[in-house]
Amino acid sequence: MEIRLPVQVDKALRLLSQAGFEAFIVGGCVRDSLLGFSPSDWDITTSALPEETEKVFEGFRIIETGIKHGTVTVLIDKMPLEITTYRVDGAYSDNRHPDSVSFTRNLKDDLSRRDFTVNALAYNPETGIVDCFGGQDDLKNRIIRCVGNADERFNEDALRILRAIRFSSVLGFKIENKTSESVFKNKLLLNNIAAERIRVELVKLLNGKDVKRVLLDYRDIIAVFIPELIPTFDFPQNTPYHCFDVYTHTAYTVEAAPEEFKVAMLLHDIAKPECKTTDENGIDHFKGHPRESSLKAFEILRRLRFDNATVDKTVKFIAVHDEMLPRSQYEALKLLKRIGEDGYVYLITAKYADNQGKADKHNGEELLENMKVYLQEIKENNLCYSVKQLDISGNDLIKAGIPAGKQLGQTLDMLVDAVIDGKCENIKSELLKYIR
Repeated sequence: MEIRLPVQVDKALRLLSQAGFEAFIVGGCVRDSLLGFSPSDWDITTSALPEETEKVFEGFRIIETGIKHGTVTVLIDKMPLEITTYRVDGAYSDNRHPDSVSFTRNLKDDLSRRDFTVNALAYNPETGIVDCFGGQDDLKNRIIRCVGNADERFNEDALRILRAIRFSSVLGFKIENKTSESVFKNKLLLNNIAAERIRVELVKLLNGKDVKRVLLDYRDIIAVFIPELIPTFDFPQNTPYHCFDVYTHTAYTVEAAPEEFKVAMLLHDIAKPECKTTDENGIDHFKGHPRESSLKAFEILRRLRFDNATVDKTVKFIAVHDEMLPRSQYEALKLLKRIGEDGYVYLITAKYADNQGKADKHNGEELLENMKVYLQEIKENNLCYSVKQLDISGNDLIKAGIPAGKQLGQTLDMLVDAVIDGKCENIKSELLKYIR
């Protein structure tokens, strides 16, 4: 099969070949090309040593990005290309990085150190596909399989454990039995991996098309770095609305959520087990779980080194996800006053996703559609629901004799309620008259 290469990649391969060296594109770009996707990165492997590579491209800008591991980055027509010498890795004492590397002139030696067969494919236009480990068959059969001995691959680089389930989620591939067994056997090696790297793989996994299956089948792997999820496993929800345990419900909602809120849905019910009460009719209640879940989520997200904006947005989302839905424009205004426009929109998003993990997937859909209408009408008519929309300022109130401080804030808040309740128009003179 012929793979269409960017002109810059083709040029790099030709220059290395003309200089007497082997050169192939390798890894994910080959895999994605064979699957019909457009690769985002093009990695090149070559028999040329780093100094030989630099000599071949001496007329180009060169960045020694990982020279001791054989990698140089060459800028060809504004496109950066990582070009790495065939290598064999030494021991991995930290389960992440090789203690040493040695260069080789043999392509198979290089491919044999890679993680999965579908990522151990190489290609150039003259030779075609080089497949030493059955990667093409595994692509065809939609299988993730380690190259060689799975235990060895995972002990070399424990992040591969999470990468295996990430690829399974993103590509919709099943993990081959021995590889899967090794994933579970070696899962605790993930404790040796930096939180930032865990976070990157987790986010990609949650955005995979097969995320629900992977979350359910490999929950024990996720629990290594989010142990707070363990109490939700198989935890029953005896309510008229639920047909799944807490964690299964969570997996369904993650699948249904928009990309930006998948992490939030993974954690949205994480405090339910500790908030559970059961009434005299045997019905379970989980009062207060949104707040408690948001507090747990804050700690988890900080531990996994999420950026502050994502932490803030996710925590707010979780905190409002179980609010009562408004049944009128008046109730919508009251809700907007309490949780703000962002929270209001988050609630709509959360409820749609949450329904997918319930007995009735269409529960409250009419109310949700009405919520959208209410918000549109409120914005179109510039109806007031917050202090900043009042036609009066704190300074105006101070001039009117309201002392600065707590009383001033309470007065402004009271005026918003008065406008929403129809007791006063949002006009400065009327607002001043009302407080008098």
